[in-house]
Amino acid sequence: FTPKNDQIKILYLYKQQQQQQQQQHTSQKLLKKAGVLLVQEQSNKVTERESTLNERVPPLKLSGLSVQELQELCKELHRKCDTVDEARYDIEAKVLKNEKELVDLNAKINELKGGKRPNLKRVKKSADAMLGALTEAKLSSKSDFKSNLKTVKKDKKEEEKVDPGDWRKNVESMSGMEGRKKLFNS
Repeated sequence: FTPKNDQIKILYLYKQQQQQQQQQHTSQKLLKKAGVLLVQEQSNKVTERESTLNERVPPLKLSGLSVQELQELCKELHRKCDTVDEARYDIEAKVLKNEKELVDLNAKINELKGGKRPNLKRVKKSADAMLGALTEAKLSSKSDFKSNLKTVKKDKKEEEKVDPGDWRKNVESMSGMEGRKKLFNS
């Protein structure tokens, strides 16, 4: 290497190192900012919850109440709890119904699109293996042609009808021109 090449390499490595440090610094700043925002969001949720609870449910004043007034207050609170539970149940039923409709509609959409397609796995093959597979397919298609032909089976009844009997009689009956005529006629 010449001195210029070494200097270029050093400068390149120095720039690369500077870029990495800058990236680390910005990522650290982003993480700190995200942590601060998360803490703020959590504290906002807590204060919002407390304020809504104070609006909806005023604090109870139990001091100076008689037993009968406390019983009436308890009955009134039970009625309020019942109405809230009924409303919650109704809302849950509506949510479940809507979720079922969403699932059904998504299923219909998938059916219209052509159903779910399975995720295909990538198979790594070299070019030689792919060419080999193509040539094997061509060769196998030629050999498969003969194997795909239908085979004709002889009937067993015809085989059973032919009974050679005594071979000497067959030889004598087939000898000469008359025997050849029989072969030709049958």
